[in-house]
Amino acid sequence: MAAVSPKEIGILSSVIFLCYWNSLFCGFVFDDVSAILDNKDLHPSTPLKKLFQDDFWGTPMSEERSHKSYRPLTVLTFRLNYLFSELNAVSYHFLNVVLHAVVCVVFLKVCRLYMDTKISLLAALLFAVHPIHTEAVTGVVGRAELLSSIFLLAAFLSYTKSKGPDNSIVWTPIAVAVSLVAVATLCKEQGITVVGICCVYEVFIAQGYTLPVLWDTTMQILMGKGSIPYSMLQTLLKLVVLMFSTLLLVVVRVQVIQSQLPVFTRFDNPAAVSTTPARQLTFNYLLPVNAWLLLNPSELCCDWTMGTIPLIESVLDIRNLATLLFYLLLGYFIVFSVRYSGDSSKTVLMALCLIILPFIPASNLFFPVGFVVAERVLYVPSMGFCMLVAHGWKKFSSKGLKKLSWIFLALVLFTHAIKTFNRNWDWESEYTLFMSALKVNKNNAKLWNNVGHALENEKNYERALRFFKKATEVQPDDIGAHMNVGRTYKNLNRSKEAEESYLIAKALMPQVIPGKKYAARVAPNHLNVYINLANLIRANESRLEEADQLYRQAISMRPDFKQAYISRGELLLKMNKPLEAKEAYVKALELDRMNADLWYNLAIVYIELKDPSEALRNFNQALELSPRHKLALFNSALLMQESGSARLRPEAKRRLLTYVEEEPHDANGYFNLGMLAMDEKKDTEAEVWMKKAIQLHQGFRSALFNLALLYSQTSRELEALPVLDELLRFYPDHTKGLILKGDILMNQKKDIKGAKKCFEKIVEMDPNNVQGKHNLCVVYFEERDLIKAEKCLVETLALAPHEEYIQRHLSIVRGKIMALNTAGLSVPPKEGALTFPEQEKKQAEEKGSKKKTPIKKLEDEKNVPKANSPSRSKTRHVKSKPQHEKNIDKEGQQKSTKEIKEIENKRVAALKRLEEIERILSGE
Repeated sequence: MAAVSPKEIGILSSVIFLCYWNSLFCGFVFDDVSAILDNKDLHPSTPLKKLFQDDFWGTPMSEERSHKSYRPLTVLTFRLNYLFSELNAVSYHFLNVVLHAVVCVVFLKVCRLYMDTKISLLAALLFAVHPIHTEAVTGVVGRAELLSSIFLLAAFLSYTKSKGPDNSIVWTPIAVAVSLVAVATLCKEQGITVVGICCVYEVFIAQGYTLPVLWDTTMQILMGKGSIPYSMLQTLLKLVVLMFSTLLLVVVRVQVIQSQLPVFTRFDNPAAVSTTPARQLTFNYLLPVNAWLLLNPSELCCDWTMGTIPLIESVLDIRNLATLLFYLLLGYFIVFSVRYSGDSSKTVLMALCLIILPFIPASNLFFPVGFVVAERVLYVPSMGFCMLVAHGWKKFSSKGLKKLSWIFLALVLFTHAIKTFNRNWDWESEYTLFMSALKVNKNNAKLWNNVGHALENEKNYERALRFFKKATEVQPDDIGAHMNVGRTYKNLNRSKEAEESYLIAKALMPQVIPGKKYAARVAPNHLNVYINLANLIRANESRLEEADQLYRQAISMRPDFKQAYISRGELLLKMNKPLEAKEAYVKALELDRMNADLWYNLAIVYIELKDPSEALRNFNQALELSPRHKLALFNSALLMQESGSARLRPEAKRRLLTYVEEEPHDANGYFNLGMLAMDEKKDTEAEVWMKKAIQLHQGFRSALFNLALLYSQTSRELEALPVLDELLRFYPDHTKGLILKGDILMNQKKDIKGAKKCFEKIVEMDPNNVQGKHNLCVVYFEERDLIKAEKCLVETLALAPHEEYIQRHLSIVRGKIMALNTAGLSVPPKEGALTFPEQEKKQAEEKGSKKKTPIKKLEDEKNVPKANSPSRSKTRHVKSKPQHEKNIDKEGQQKSTKEIKEIENKRVAALKRLEEIERILSGE
């Protein structure tokens, strides 16, 4: 066997690059979305052991909705891509192209076992440019085929070295081959089929047996005319080792899938649920369909499910002739390859092995699979096809038609290369991919649905609706299509039509018979019709019970339907039934304890139940599973902040800093960092965070007020005024902002008129606002209108009869009026007379008392959201989040009397006007 030269490697690599360089500009499409974009197993935060517990799509193998495709090593390579470039599709496509080049080189090495240098290179070139491979190479999920093929071919090459001198057994290559078979199987299930290839190789190639020789030898042994040859015993020993290894791998594989086959619907593979003879006739007809795709790859389609290939329901169907012709041709090649010895028969035999054996798991002949035809599963079988074509070309050219054969060969290579290059562009986006498929097949409702999904992702709902409706016309009983129509109507705010579509989908579901156990196996995605319909009608407060009934119906059909428990938990919270919501989430956690979102939702329930410590414990559990869970980071930090515990502040700050790394454009994270800094008296840091929040969210109410308050308490009152002006421009009725502004105007700028406007506006908006009315009384005193000030204080005292400071201020005013009347004066104080605060100060100095009596002061706006606030809502696709999440812009914090007094003491410096009053009163 001649070695593969660097020149040949260069030729193959160059051809592959020319055919596939444009695939680097393609994105993640079709199955890539589930396997890459939605697969948490790619994230570094996911433990590596999860790769060996979940299927190819990131679903736990123990769940019935799992596809049962166990390919952890392939997922591992996706994870390496993610570490290198996260979700940049270029690196994923580039690695696929490199792997395809590696497969071609290893395949060339295999071809050298049976063909000369030129013909083996020709077979490798045909394989390199074949258009059927675009799905395996340009589709990122096709990497499973690429990796499995590399190890499959390597295992075979290793096994070919197991025959030593004098027909002895060399065990090391066999051990290596078995190990490589296991690796190939962990990349994709079809890797195990190489064992069959090795068995055929051992009997017919390595030992040189033909079918007649085997028959004669067997008959002689059975008739007692001879003993078993030593070479045959050695062959049997090697076959036993191979078969035992295969059996072991099968047992392990069955254990991994927990002896459960995946659930496929009749839409995925209509023939799988058909009756005899339609099932058998259709599945056998699929064999010539796949062969035709290899022979004439002019019309390729990314999805061959549903109505793509109509069922063959009668033996009189003309398509049965294609099946018959296929089996006749296949039988001829098999007989030729096993009956005769010689290089030609050996080449044909190994080509047939590569065509037939790796295709068996996808053939539907022995067990149903989730597709009718899939182009990427033809990746390995195409190797055998290319070997046959190259071998046939050699025979053809040797019969005096050399020039014509070269023209034919050049034409095939050129047209295939052009087709491959152009086909790559179809995989540029989901829209281009599914539109190209519709050109080939218009009878597949799934394709119409997928074009609709692509348009839906672009927010083009009107066009998407047309494609979804077309899907319902092509396949009227397609539950998913009607669900898509309903969802699109909902996105278009056409709730009535959406409900009608959901009801049609619901009517197509198997019906539950009261008193009888529901035994039908329903695809979990179809059960979403109950979830979608319930989510739609629960927007109407009068239909909450009806929505709850739908959730319970879904649960009754599938008690392990996790999403139903999650959605019902949200609804029960909305219905103010937190204990029942807790039960729903606990049940969901029994089904999936590794779901960080469930722990997060349960934490929200505990907030509703007024149990912050348990809520924090559940937030921490969510973060243990997903350390960068944004909502858990944010809301747990707020809970720590709300607790008032100085011990928890560093951890709260760390979580908020992590949150702003994840959400750098969310002003709420920066605002709460500012509030934490204010609590820790880090005024400069607090100012930076508040300004960042305001920069990201113009008109951020709480950030503006607290920044102004920060300036006020750090003796920068004049800097606070423009901030308050901006606050009042967005929120003219902001009471506390008006109070603070009035205080600064009266106290710092001596602008009595401006302060008076602020306080008058407060009283106009809320005549019962004690603080605003009291401050207006102070303004009247400043204006020396003692009669009006007295009347104002009397009215204020009536609103708050237990406020001692109002009583004292009223006594001061009345004392002043009495003093003026005693002096014979009936007019307000003239220039030089004591103003209200000055009078208080003088009295304080005269009495010389050190006692201080607390008075009503401005309260700060600590923005600590409450769990039952509905205004902050963050939801993610597919995952359920409560609709009552944290309200970032809610003012006022429910705290104990002791905490309020502590906060007031912190803000004393910002309230100088009232401090003067307090100092005066302290002397009484």
